[in-house]
Amino acid sequence: MQSTSPRSVVVLGSTGSIGTQALDVVRRARYTVAGLAAGGGRVDLLAEQAAEFGVPVVAVAEAAAVPALKEALAARRVSPEVLAGPEGVAQVAALPCDTVLNGITGALGLTSTLVALEAGRTLALANKESLIIGGPLVKRLAKPGQIVPVDSEHSALQQCLWAAGPGGYDPDAVRRLVVTASGGPFRGRTRAELTDVTPEMALAHPTWSMGPVITVNSATLVNKGLEVIEAHLLFDLGFDRIEVVVHPQSIIHSMVEYVDGSTIAQASPPDMRLPIALALGHPYRLPGAAPAVDWTRAHTWTFEPLDDEAFPAVALAREVGTAGGTAPAVYNAANEVCVEAFMRGALPFLAIVDTVARVVSEHVVTSADTVDEVLAADAWARARARELTT
Repeated sequence: MQSTSPRSVVVLGSTGSIGTQALDVVRRARYTVAGLAAGGGRVDLLAEQAAEFGVPVVAVAEAAAVPALKEALAARRVSPEVLAGPEGVAQVAALPCDTVLNGITGALGLTSTLVALEAGRTLALANKESLIIGGPLVKRLAKPGQIVPVDSEHSALQQCLWAAGPGGYDPDAVRRLVVTASGGPFRGRTRAELTDVTPEMALAHPTWSMGPVITVNSATLVNKGLEVIEAHLLFDLGFDRIEVVVHPQSIIHSMVEYVDGSTIAQASPPDMRLPIALALGHPYRLPGAAPAVDWTRAHTWTFEPLDDEAFPAVALAREVGTAGGTAPAVYNAANEVCVEAFMRGALPFLAIVDTVARVVSEHVVTSADTVDEVLAADAWARARARELTT
């Protein structure tokens, strides 16, 4: 099924990996762009995007980048409205449109997620952190079907759940969700073999091309831990019914096992434009969004159990998700600080998850029913993680 009606989208994080690929999809689909927002580090690219798509409103999270952005826009002879700061990004998230794609990295995306939902927009969610840290807040605001996942794993799960039967998604028909992981650059290594990992080694992902934070998270498997929590929140299934399996070819993006013994998998070559296109055009499919599997060639797809000793981040995420409240916010915030410390050489690779675990263990979990509660937990975790990494 494909749509013939034009769509209008807002892209948050437009200069990042997800944002640039989203705009590739927009070009192919000939959607209109109602607004763009970015961090402020790549103002020339943001100005180029604004000019190409005739965008009426742009925002930069860093107010100091506004003069450079205005200069870059003037050089391209375009003059959209320019907004600044986190408040400006949130204003873009509320612009009239069909779909808001939130591709902002990290906890900074929470406000934009809440604003887009409150404005009644369909939310194409690439910023998993906002759902994870603000779970109760986000779920309370979101109407059924309003959040469409962009992560390849959750997009795959959703597609597999569509196959549940004529009655639609029935949790009682599902035995478990099987979330696949590439295993990252260190698949098969023991904990002892990870002692001397450098940032350069961690950034060499074997399958996906992503931003540095997500790539390091994939190396530690923190990203997979976050995805387990996200799957729990998106599909309302207990953690005992969500399993992670290592699949290094990254062709099967996730699977759903049903109670009758049938397992349905979603398969496609690793290309984020496919889940992005499905999220932007939901519930319709965009022809030619990404290449399909070449069935004229022989393929070997392998699956391996997760080594929890070498990669304890997933088990820790299950504990955090089960605790609920502010615990996921602390897990996420502490990890962001630890990744920064690792990237600047102040923290060994193995100490990333070990330090996150320590911060989580010291935190007294409270409810996460307000933005202030979530942000307070986030701030505490960042401060404590900085104490432990300096």
